[in-house]
Amino acid sequence: MDSIMQNISIWISTMRLRTLPLSIAGIILAAFLAHYNGVFEWKIFILAILTTLSFQILSNLANDYGDGVKGTDNENRIGPERAIQSGEISPEELMNAIKLNIVISIILAFTLIFSAFGVKHFLLTIFFFSLGIGSIISAIRYTMGNNAYGYKGMGDVFVFVFFGLVSVIGCYVLFAKQIDHVIFLPAITIGLLSTAVLNLNNMRDRLSDKKSNKITLAVKLGEKNVKIYHNILVLGAIILSGLFGLLYFTSLYNLIFIITYIPLLLHLKRVNGNIDPKLLDPELKKLALTTVLLAILMGIGHLLPF
Repeated sequence: MDSIMQNISIWISTMRLRTLPLSIAGIILAAFLAHYNGVFEWKIFILAILTTLSFQILSNLANDYGDGVKGTDNENRIGPERAIQSGEISPEELMNAIKLNIVISIILAFTLIFSAFGVKHFLLTIFFFSLGIGSIISAIRYTMGNNAYGYKGMGDVFVFVFFGLVSVIGCYVLFAKQIDHVIFLPAITIGLLSTAVLNLNNMRDRLSDKKSNKITLAVKLGEKNVKIYHNILVLGAIILSGLFGLLYFTSLYNLIFIITYIPLLLHLKRVNGNIDPKLLDPELKKLALTTVLLAILMGIGHLLPF
């Protein structure tokens, strides 16, 4: 029994549960906006959550595999020890888990798309199914393969697109079957903060990644410029979310999300003054959870006066 529980614990750790709340922040915000406009459906919301979680877990497993077989996860790395790095899960076992997760992701994505559009919206069905396949490929190709885009400084672009634009705008279209102007600023806001989480992770691992030839944007920018970039991401999200609150202002409830600016600004203060990459690791959880809280409060604030 102890060995079974230990094995389960290893696999749960490999799935990186602490990354999952951030992956559904955009879904939650899109659901609130859909509810405000009278197009929310619980079935679509639940399926969207499950599909997004499956994509994120797939990305985490693939990331562990790619970095593990390339030797990027080594003793120089600051973050938590990974499965292949520790030897607790073999590359073959992890690859089998990835294949199973791909099947689950496809099934969930197909069910979600069919539930949202059925046969009445054929073009949207085709587009979203293509988007789902693209999401799966992107999750795998982040660190796996000879041309992994995460090793060429392109990870930030994909996180912004999929965690921000696709998550918020895409999910809203699943509900509404159309794009509305209200979703653009929230989508960009969540995209910027999600990118900031990835950038913080890459800032932490910048030196070890450079030694392993994993050329992230943090490696390309260097210690000084990557902090400037991080400030642009977080402050950009603050400015755009504030603009959203003002443009769609109907009562003070709309601005409830500005309380998250306090931890965001404190976060920037700690990052700007940081000289030890190890101390950036606790900031990852704080920034991710603050992003989720911002998404929830933006949605609630928009809904309360309704």
